[in-house]
Amino acid sequence: MTRRAGLALAAATATVLAVAIAPAAATAAPAAKCDNRNNNTVSKLLECVTAEGAFEHLEAFQEIATANGGNRAADTPGYEASVDYVVETMEAAGWEVSIDEFDYAYQPPAELQQLTPQNVALAAGNFSEGSGSGTVTGQVIPVDLVLAMPRDPVTSGCEAADFAGLDFSGTADIALIQRGTCEFGVKARNAQNAGAEAVIIMNQGNTPERSGMITNVTLIGANPDPLDIPVIATDFASGAALAVPGSTARVVKPESENHPQKNVIAELPGVNDDNVVMAGAHLDSVPEGPGINDNGSGSAALLEVAESISKLKPQNTVRFAWWGAEEEGLIGSTEYVAGLSQAEKDRIALYLNFDMVASPNYIYMVYDGDESTFEAPVVVPEGSIQIEDLFERYFTSIDTPYDDAEFSGRSDYEAFILNGIPAGGLFTGAEDVKTAEQAEIWGGTADEWLDPCYHQECDDIENVSLEALGVNTDAIALSVLVYSYSTELVNGVRGKSIPGGLRLPDPAGAEGTWAD
Repeated sequence: MTRRAGLALAAATATVLAVAIAPAAATAAPAAKCDNRNNNTVSKLLECVTAEGAFEHLEAFQEIATANGGNRAADTPGYEASVDYVVETMEAAGWEVSIDEFDYAYQPPAELQQLTPQNVALAAGNFSEGSGSGTVTGQVIPVDLVLAMPRDPVTSGCEAADFAGLDFSGTADIALIQRGTCEFGVKARNAQNAGAEAVIIMNQGNTPERSGMITNVTLIGANPDPLDIPVIATDFASGAALAVPGSTARVVKPESENHPQKNVIAELPGVNDDNVVMAGAHLDSVPEGPGINDNGSGSAALLEVAESISKLKPQNTVRFAWWGAEEEGLIGSTEYVAGLSQAEKDRIALYLNFDMVASPNYIYMVYDGDESTFEAPVVVPEGSIQIEDLFERYFTSIDTPYDDAEFSGRSDYEAFILNGIPAGGLFTGAEDVKTAEQAEIWGGTADEWLDPCYHQECDDIENVSLEALGVNTDAIALSVLVYSYSTELVNGVRGKSIPGGLRLPDPAGAEGTWAD
C-alpha cells in the first residue's frame, strides 16, 4: 500500500465535516429544487451535483462522435459539434461564454509510393513537427538497417559515419533509416547533411508496439531547427519492402495549412474580478475514438458543476475552459495563456485541471504538488501544495483512499505552471497497469490498464466508471465552490467565509479547519 493510500484509510474517520459532504451515491435533490436555488454551501451543492448529471453530458458527446465519423478530434466536425454543445449548455445555464480561437497547423496526409521493383502504395505518416515539405522521386538508400531478428540495438543514422560509403550524389536520393537508439531528428539531420533529398524513417520492428506506424513524434529536440527536406514515417513492413536492391519511391510531404481551432471560455463574474479561479478540461478526443473517458469525463464533470453553481454569487470570478487540440500537443491551452498579458495572467489565482476522471479500472489520484511521491520534472508554483491538500482532505472526509499522480505538466496545466500560476487536479489513470495491491485498495482488475481503452476506438460510453465519475465530480464541485469564496491559502488573497463553514480532516489524523 502506498503512503498516501494508507494515510487516507487510516485517517478517514478521524474528523467529520462541520458541513456534511454526501458521497456520490447519496440521494440527489429533486432537479427542480436544484435548478431554482443558489447552491452556495457545500451540502447544497453536493446534493445537486450527480454522476448521472455528468453522464448525460457523456451521452451527448457519444452521440456527437457517432454522428461524426466516430471521434471528436481537433479539426473535425465532431470537435466543432462538441464546441457547439458546450457553448449551448453554458449559455443556457446563464454563464458568460466566449470563443477563444487559436492557430492550428493542419498537416495533410503524407504519401509514400514504391515505384520499383513493385508499384504499390505503402503506409505513410507525418512527424508532428520539424520536417520540410515537398515531393521527391528517386532511389531508396538503406542506412545501416537491421532487418533480421534480434533487432536491438539499432543505431541506423545516429552517426555521420553511418552514411559513409553510401552514394547520395544523385539529384533525388531518399535515405531509409530505422528507428532506434537516438532521436528521430538526429537521424534526419545526419541524412540531410549527407546529401539526401528526402528521408523515410521506418519503425524498429523488434516488438509489436514498434512494428506499426510511428505516430505523433517530433523531429525537434537535440536539433531544434526544422529540416529543409521532407521527412516521413512508415511501418516496419513497408520499410523492409523498400530496402530491397533497386528500390525507387516517391515521397510526398505536403505543406501544413492553418486551420484555426477553438477553446470555449465561460465566466461567472465575482465581486473580486481581479482574482480569477480557473478550472479546465480538454474537449478534443484522439482521432481513433470518441474520447468519452479521455476527456469527455473531465469536460462533462465541469458542465455538471457549472450548471449546479449557475446561480452562485461568487466572491472571486470563476472561469471554466474547454481546451482544443490538447491531443495534438496541449495547443489550445498553450495558445490561450500565451495570448494573455502579464496583467491578465496575474489575475489568475489558480488553475484546476481535470483530464480523465472516470477511468473504468480507476484509482483516485491527486496531482502531487508537494512532491511527496514523485520529484516533479517541472517547477511547482507556490500554492499548488495547498490545492493538493484540499483534494486530499476531501477524499479523507468521504473515507475514500487516494494516491499521488506525478506533477508532470503533461496536460493543460503546463502553460499555467510555466507562468507561475498555482495548479492542481485529479486523475484516474491511463495506460499504467493496475497492480494487485491497487486492486485490493480500489477494486477493479489487476494486470490491466487503468483505462483499457486509452486512445482507442473503444473509449466509448461503456468505458467509464460511474462511481469514479461521481466521486470526482463532487471533488471538483467542492474545490470550485471553496475557491470561489477564498483563495487565501493558495495565493494570499483574502475572500469571505463560505456559508456554513467548511471543516475538513487532516489526512495525517489531526483535526483542523481548512476554511470557515
